[in-house]
Amino acid sequence: MRVAIIYNKDLTGVINRFGMQNKEKYNPTTVKMVANALEKGGHNVRIAEGDMHVIERLKEFMPSVIEGERMGMVFNMAYGIQGESRYTHIPAMLEMLGIPYVGSGPDGHSLALDKVITKIIMQKHGIPTPNFWVYSKMDEDMSDVEYPVIVKPKMEAVSYGIRIVENESDLREAVEFVTSEFKQQALVEQFIRGREFCVGLLGNGDPEAFPVLEIDLEGDPDAIQTVDDKQQTPHNKICPAEISPELTDAMVKLSKDAFRALGLRDFARVDIRMDEDENIYLLEINSMASLGVTGSFVHASEVAGYNYNRLTNRIIDVAAVRYFSENMLPGEELTEIGEKKLPLPIRIRGFLRTKQEDTEKLLEKMVNINSYVRNVDGVNSLGTLVRQQLSSIGFSHQVIPMVEVGNILLLSNSTDNDYDVLLLSHLDNSTPFTRQIQYHKTEQRLYGTAVWDNNGGLAMMVAALRALRFTRILRKMKVGVLLTTDNTRYGRVTGNHIQEILQRAGVVLGLSGASLDGTVVTSRSGAAVYNCQMNLRDAGAAGDVARATASVSRLLASLTKLSSESGGAVVIPRKVNMKSGIAILHANCEAQLSVRFDNQEQGETLDRKIRSLVKNMNSRKTRFQIEGGICRAPMMRNQKTEDIYQRVRAISNQLDIRTVEEHRWSSSDICAVRQDRARIDGLGPIGDAPHDYEEYILRHSLIDRAALLALLINDLRPGKR
Repeated sequence: MRVAIIYNKDLTGVINRFGMQNKEKYNPTTVKMVANALEKGGHNVRIAEGDMHVIERLKEFMPSVIEGERMGMVFNMAYGIQGESRYTHIPAMLEMLGIPYVGSGPDGHSLALDKVITKIIMQKHGIPTPNFWVYSKMDEDMSDVEYPVIVKPKMEAVSYGIRIVENESDLREAVEFVTSEFKQQALVEQFIRGREFCVGLLGNGDPEAFPVLEIDLEGDPDAIQTVDDKQQTPHNKICPAEISPELTDAMVKLSKDAFRALGLRDFARVDIRMDEDENIYLLEINSMASLGVTGSFVHASEVAGYNYNRLTNRIIDVAAVRYFSENMLPGEELTEIGEKKLPLPIRIRGFLRTKQEDTEKLLEKMVNINSYVRNVDGVNSLGTLVRQQLSSIGFSHQVIPMVEVGNILLLSNSTDNDYDVLLLSHLDNSTPFTRQIQYHKTEQRLYGTAVWDNNGGLAMMVAALRALRFTRILRKMKVGVLLTTDNTRYGRVTGNHIQEILQRAGVVLGLSGASLDGTVVTSRSGAAVYNCQMNLRDAGAAGDVARATASVSRLLASLTKLSSESGGAVVIPRKVNMKSGIAILHANCEAQLSVRFDNQEQGETLDRKIRSLVKNMNSRKTRFQIEGGICRAPMMRNQKTEDIYQRVRAISNQLDIRTVEEHRWSSSDICAVRQDRARIDGLGPIGDAPHDYEEYILRHSLIDRAALLALLINDLRPGKR
């Protein structure tokens, strides 16, 4: 299942700072622990900031059930940024988006976060809770207060702002502090001298109760837990609490009654005081019980038999049961793994996620190298960077010198001249230095020149090969990496060299970027490029100029009519340069034609028709000529490609990522692979290039597609096919 962990990192993701500002947030270390646990449970996990951009982040990651994909879920760890009902903000947004999530809904959170409403509801249900008073300002009538009392903000957690006071003067000062510091009413509650306990609950209906836990106050009946105690020097915990079975049963029953009365879901923690006469009082209920390792909820769960991985995945399980079916526990068989060796997809994905920062830093270096096809030094610099990365994991390299373009690089972890799998990409791009876009990023996207075309695939490839080495699979097969240097020029210089190398591979995997639908490329069009020229000779009058320019228009119209997109043929005029004049009679034109076709016979037919049309335009005064022709054969889908695609689909289902096949109209070096060979392309990160300056990849797809590539390489190794 795809699981997005949402939490609040800071207070910046809002339009304005307004109202109560949240002081409560998760330690990023805890968030990463939850992510690791869920990944070990077999889930596809992403971490996202719970601010105003969260909808965009979820839209890019979450599956669309409307389109037939499996439902995803949010693991909500967001305490909110600001406002009175901050716990409710993310759940309410998720309700609107139609995304299932872990934990209570907006109504339950709003009731539990408001300590006054919580106490009123508990009183209505006969659940014992200390007497209380509520004040909005320090000069209100406080004559009926019975001391000692504890003063706290009515809508905060983690013991923020609490004080015990013994007299009216101190009470007024405490109320003033709460109302001014927290911008909310002060709850004044009868202080219960005695012992402190909590009960962790997990589930719905009749939730499972963890063993009752006692906070060790070291025998001081007047002691309490402050925010510093909870965050810096936690009290010792006694679990199970040393109390009678009757008291245990009473605490559990009252906790469950409160959980149901407030309409809470999935998990919570109930805080309890017991006076010196063993009377039980429920203080409050935390609808977002902390999953920090030093917290009471996690401690009690360990006593109940849940290690951290199992607890985290069990929380997902109970939420999934609530949403989907009582018979479905996604990943339950994985949450019980214990010390057994984790499945390969989990190990690979876990490795890749821990190395994501390194992968992005490598990608940044790649993007910021100008590897324009005519910049030989830049192309070679990018090749050197990739070579250094693969040398560190045991790949040797061969340089095939090229003078006109950069040097071809062939890398391998084997001394043999053939390869079980050959990874194919290119180092060059079509963006000159003056239009180079430096690497930059947002929360969801990574931008820069050629980041989607080739650089993202190169960085992803390095990560995938490192993951295979980490899992000790790489040494079990012969993997080659071929990096070409004139892909943008249709392999005119390097074509003969790369054809010879490609034929030595059992399977060729192309690393071009994937389209936004999460595609892989199973076929590509062939390519032809022409340069058509017209020159007006012996112009005797202005009408000759007009007729010459009109003839070019007629020719271009005739050429474009050769297109049949449904039939797999496209003829597109581009870079038409017309010069004419009547003061000095002249007319000439140069037009480039870009042609795509789906099979070789179709390409040859188009070639003949194009040449014939151009030839037929010649007249006594207007001369036409044409240069160029077929540059690349098409990559046609065959049974071997179909077999690989089905493997990709199976792995994608295992990883819970979307994959569909695509026919791509553009041509690339993979078209040089013989038609009877096994090949597939578009295995790079997901992205788009709507304009040169907008080229980007989706950030999360670096991990997803690297995991897909690594598992596909493993699936293609000898003995597994």
